[in-house]
This record gives sequence, structure tokens and C-alpha cells, in this order.
Amino acid sequence: MTDPLDGALAGRVILVTGASRGIGQAVARACAAAGATVVAAARNVRELEAFADAVEDAGQPAPVLLPINLEAASADDYATIAGHLDERFGRLDGLALIAGALGELSPLPIYDAVTWARVFQVNVHSALLLTQACWPLLRASEHGRLVVTLAEEAFAAKPNWGAYAASKAALRAMFEMWAAEVANDPALRVGAVVPGPLRTRLRLNAFPALDPARLAVPEIIAPAYVELLGAAARNGTVWRQAA
Repeated sequence: MTDPLDGALAGRVILVTGASRGIGQAVARACAAAGATVVAAARNVRELEAFADAVEDAGQPAPVLLPINLEAASADDYATIAGHLDERFGRLDGLALIAGALGELSPLPIYDAVTWARVFQVNVHSALLLTQACWPLLRASEHGRLVVTLAEEAFAAKPNWGAYAASKAALRAMFEMWAAEVANDPALRVGAVVPGPLRTRLRLNAFPALDPARLAVPEIIAPAYVELLGAAARNGTVWRQAA
């Protein structure tokens, strides 16, 4: 049977954050399999190199590796990244914001301030700054796509989820604003994915008693990202993983 997503991203340049493991790597692999040149962003160089080897061994377009620590990166760093992408490709066809930080599960009155700031830096500030830097490149594409990764905690407050829930709620608000701001743009589209319980480091850190074997693998939702990064994506779409 032919994969309906085969060639769906052929010739496109897609930047994926958190590409070294978990959902990010599953999406990066799916984008490469769909024909895209993937710009794989993560802070673990060894894992990025292993990802690149696997992609090239599969005969897929060679990825561009982008080692970056989102917790420490500045606006100037994102501008430099965008400049390199502009010089090499002249455009960016898709940006998938997947990297995220959990922080700690703790009541708000005693939540550690440094951890709070770190989680917001990764989950909110880096998303805004990277998207701002890449916005002209997305506009230069015939089909510019921005896909953000939300969480159920962004839609319903849960006790003790602290900075993670608050930051994902902020990211949800940003997603809705981005989608509204491009509503009349003929080329740009903004979408979101809300993963369910998956076999990721973040999920297992939040619930250390979980048996990983009972969780679905991240690859099951990668096709949703590919669809939202594709030419037929509808603006404002929120894709939720089935329970």
C-alpha cells in the first residue's frame, strides 16, 4: 500500500526543534521520509549526528544539523540562524516547534522561580524569538507553515502542573494570535498538535511510575505534523491525538 504522505513535502525545507529525540525526532524522520530537507535543531550533537546518519542511510534528503540550546539562545542567535537559512535556501517552508521543558510538578506558592523562568524560556520565549526570526523566510515560501506543539494542560488547568501548564497556555494564546494574524494571507498557515500520552522522556519524568511499554510511540502522531506542514493544511487547525 502506498503511503499517502509519500512525497507530501518533496523539495520543502522544514525546521524542526527538539529533533534529537521523542516527538521531535519522529516528526523530523517523517518529514524526511515525505521528501523534505529537514533542518534538525536540538542541543545534543551526538544524537543529531545519529539522526542524520539514519536519514541518509534511508536514502532520504540529507538533513541540516542545527545544534542549539533553546534555554540559553538569544535573539541574536536566532537572527544568525535565520541568516544562514536565507543564504542557503532563500526561504523556509515549514517550522515545527516541538522542543519543550517540563520543569517540576509543584504547587504554585512554592514553585521554584529559576525553574519557572527556564521553562518559559524554552516553551514560550524561544518559540516567539525563533518564529520572529524565521517569519520573513516563511513568507518567502509559496506555502509557509508554522506548527506548534500544545498540551491538554493548556486547555484545562490541573493542580501542580506549574510552569509547564502556564507556558503551554501562553503558547496556545500565541498560536491563536498567529492564526488570526495570517487569516487573510494566501500563503501562510498556522496549525497546532496536542499530543496525548506518548513514550517520551517528558511524559516519563512527569509520571515516573508509568510502564513505558504501555505508552504509544511518538511516531503515531508524526503524520499529523506532516499534514499540517503540507500544502493542503487549513489555517487554525488543532489536531488532537485520539484517546
